Amino acid sequence: MHGAYRQARFLKGVARLSALPPDAGAEVAFAGRSNAGKSSVINALTGRASLARISKTPGRTQLLNFFELDDARRLVDLPGYGYANVPMAVKRRWASLVEGYLSARRSLVGVVLIMDARRPFTDADMQLLEWCRHAGVATHVLLNKADKLSRGAGARVLAEARERLAAGNGDQVQLFSATRRRGIEALGARLDAWLGYGEAADEA
Repeated sequence: MHGAYRQARFLKGVARLSALPPDAGAEVAFAGRSNAGKSSVINALTGRASLARISKTPGRTQLLNFFELDDARRLVDLPGYGYANVPMAVKRRWASLVEGYLSARRSLVGVVLIMDARRPFTDADMQLLEWCRHAGVATHVLLNKADKLSRGAGARVLAEARERLAAGNGDQVQLFSATRRRGIEALGARLDAWLGYGEAADEA
């Protein structure tokens, strides 16, 4: 896994498409339900305990938060979705912002879709997955909180997820635990491939 993730720094938060950073280079977005542990995944990946804020009130963050890795690469934290107590107007605004970003962002090379391994593929998860497929954006599904499952249950959930994603556009899936840092290397390898990190990129 490339060392650039540990150099991530907050770039800006965006509430409307017109305020997005320049559409150049490459970026990977992180998406998921408000209680799936999205911020914890980003913090585990970067080794920074408070880079992405972890709110005690799910659904509070309604911005696209950009984190810069280097001059040409970024991570993007999308607003959490699927939280019942968020007002309908906020949900509609979120949907418009995120769908517009997914469909028009040329520098977006992939989406890490984070699900709770105990309750994967909710209706909201499937909607976002369909948005990505419609936009032609590859996804990497993290079945987070896998530490809450037994080894056998985790294996079954992973097998079912692989079968469910088999008809997608190159979608991949893995078990993950942000709290125990399980699966960090596999996630890092996927991001390295998307963002162009590797021997060729390092030697250039």
